[in-house]
Amino acid sequence: MVAVRMVVDGVAYSDEVEPRLLLVHYLRDRLGRVGTPIGCDTSNCGACTVLLDGESVKSCAVLAVQADGAEITTIQGLADDGTWHPLQRAFRDNHGLQCGYCTPGMILAAVDLLRRNPAPTEEEIRVGLEGNLCRCTGYVNIVRSVQAAAAEMRESAASGAAR
Repeated sequence: MVAVRMVVDGVAYSDEVEPRLLLVHYLRDRLGRVGTPIGCDTSNCGACTVLLDGESVKSCAVLAVQADGAEITTIQGLADDGTWHPLQRAFRDNHGLQCGYCTPGMILAAVDLLRRNPAPTEEEIRVGLEGNLCRCTGYVNIVRSVQAAAAEMRESAASGAAR
């Protein structure tokens, strides 16, 4: 067993894990963060994407011991005091989901994308999300959702800067 410490969705955890335990299984089975789905266990689909120190990673491709000392955000920790993140609202409002299985990973990958590029083009959004697969939507409404959230976030930042 190996000792790990990490902050997940704002809560500090200290635990002992087997060295081979995947982060996705630690999050779901030990911490109850079941909003992070297990999609393929091969890092192909991106459904299990989380933010690790602000950067999107596929949690089925990261060992829990590799996250030692990290801050992790799951879809369950993205809302702020019950207020949905702009991307969560945009996915709902723009029908960026159907079955919803890929949605947590898509949203968290988009959070990272918009952190790095607050005004992406349609092509930049598609490239930024290319490691996340959706079998239902055809991506049109996913891209539209990211565009809408990006606009809202830029507007909010501009009005905050004007104050």
